[in-house]
Amino acid sequence: MATTNPLQFIQQVRAEVAKVVWPTRREVMLTTVMVFILAALTAVFFATVDIIIRGGLQAVLGMFG
Repeated sequence: MATTNPLQFIQQVRAEVAKVVWPTRREVMLTTVMVFILAALTAVFFATVDIIIRGGLQAVLGMFG
């Protein structure tokens, strides 16, 4: 592996960082809101499934107990 001196390394890092396309504030806010919405929907889904499974198990166990 070729070695580079620290100055060349920093120059290369700055050149790579300059190529990065940073998201706009609006894009960041939109994706953040979407993550919260999807997390809430996922929580509601799993809570519903949990309630259904618990009710089914209680019904089955109630028949034998």
